[in-house]
Amino acid sequence: MPGKMGKIAFIFPGQGAQYVGMAKELAEAYPESKLALEEAGDGAGLDLVGLCCGGPEDHLNLTENTQPAVLAASAAALAPLAAAGLVPSYTAGLSLGEYTALVASRALSLFDAAKVVRKRGRLMQEAVPAGEGGMAAVMGLSAEDCRTACNGLECQPANFNCPGQVVISGRAAAVKAAAERCSQLGAKKVIPLRVSAPFHSELMRPVAPLLDAEFDGIRIRDADPPVIANCTARPVTKAAEIRRRLLEQVYASVYWEDSVRWMAADGVDTFVEIGPSKVLSGFVKRIAPQATILSVEDCTTLDATMAALEGRWTLAVGGR
Repeated sequence: MPGKMGKIAFIFPGQGAQYVGMAKELAEAYPESKLALEEAGDGAGLDLVGLCCGGPEDHLNLTENTQPAVLAASAAALAPLAAAGLVPSYTAGLSLGEYTALVASRALSLFDAAKVVRKRGRLMQEAVPAGEGGMAAVMGLSAEDCRTACNGLECQPANFNCPGQVVISGRAAAVKAAAERCSQLGAKKVIPLRVSAPFHSELMRPVAPLLDAEFDGIRIRDADPPVIANCTARPVTKAAEIRRRLLEQVYASVYWEDSVRWMAADGVDTFVEIGPSKVLSGFVKRIAPQATILSVEDCTTLDATMAALEGRWTLAVGGR
């Protein structure tokens, strides 16, 4: 019986999921997927069909290119699901992925989202001179101990990804000092990340007003279905709050673990990761091991997901 089924959430990856060739297979097989790459490319002012499908890798890995490229590849993976009529109860995305979630929830057009995230990537890249910021992934330490390790230093927990994995971000020297404290507190491993900026740290706060000016040039609508905001781990629907949370997201911590827990507690039993790589699927498996985890990255995973969700096409349509 449909009433006994749980809810579905669409989740979207962030920066770091990119690879040369992402979305290529889908773009060749599905016209709507290629159209998504083209629309995003028009918004960003980039050849995203060429960049996503063929690289080159060094160009793809530039933050101002990576962000619209991952958005575009995720939108290309979403397009066949949307064409089939599947509507989730919630959408959510990790950092950059929140913009794709907003596209899926019709709060942003793909054109506008791509336009904004390219500028967002450039602003974040330019906010702190190269070498002055840093990030590190802390494995096997509690969130509270990670907070303790950052106390009094110019760094902070940036991403609460899943149990036993927290990313810290801030001044390079501060991140190094906090990493040493984490090791002393019992972290299994601390891995410095190769990133172009200290994302989701207070060093990014000056980006917010500059990004706000970019929002003046696009239209943000109410979201349907609701989007789980990174910085609150709670659903947002109203356009004004969406804008406010996107600005806060630049410098605030990303509460991904809490976001997944909230959705699971609200009845989500199926998470569909849509876009390149399967990083979020791994996080969800550790956060909500009882949930069904599906993905759409290429034609094989699309077919498998469509088959797994057969009969649930009209589930959780929200207010529509």
